[in-house]
Amino acid sequence: MQTLTAEELLAAYQDGRRDFCSVSLQGVDLFEQDLRDIDLSEGDLSTAYLPYANLGRARLCQVRLLQAELSNAQLYGADLSEATLVTCNLSYVNLRGACLQRADLTGANLFKADLSGADLSGAKLKGANLSRANLTQADLTDVQLSGCNLFQAQSADLSDAFCDRATIYPDGHRNIS
Repeated sequence: MQTLTAEELLAAYQDGRRDFCSVSLQGVDLFEQDLRDIDLSEGDLSTAYLPYANLGRARLCQVRLLQAELSNAQLYGADLSEATLVTCNLSYVNLRGACLQRADLTGANLFKADLSGADLSGAKLKGANLSRANLTQADLTDVQLSGCNLFQAQSADLSDAFCDRATIYPDGHRNIS
């Protein structure tokens, strides 16, 4: 796996390159960078610092974003299928229409995230914080929501999701039956 610095990535991106598959960018600082349509599939961005970055329509399939900081980032229409976002900070992130099929978001912070129209089918959200998130028309089929906090989440259709006694529902209650 090729390792790039933030400066090397940004220079290549400015020159028109968009394909950065299988690149390691661990711990890079890409605060407020505009990286629309970039392909970072199968790369490693663990502990990367990406607040306010624009990754709209990015290809991030099977990317590793362990403990990455993505608060307030733009990820609308991005493909994050099978991505690893364990304990990632995604608070206030725009994930409208994004694909998160089979993504691992265990322990992720999605406070006030916009997931409207997102495909989360088969995703793992065990222990994730989705309080006040917008889930309008989000596909939650076969999503693991055990221990998840959904307090005041908007338009959450949990009928095909897996919840447990530790799941906090949008109304603040737990299923004790």
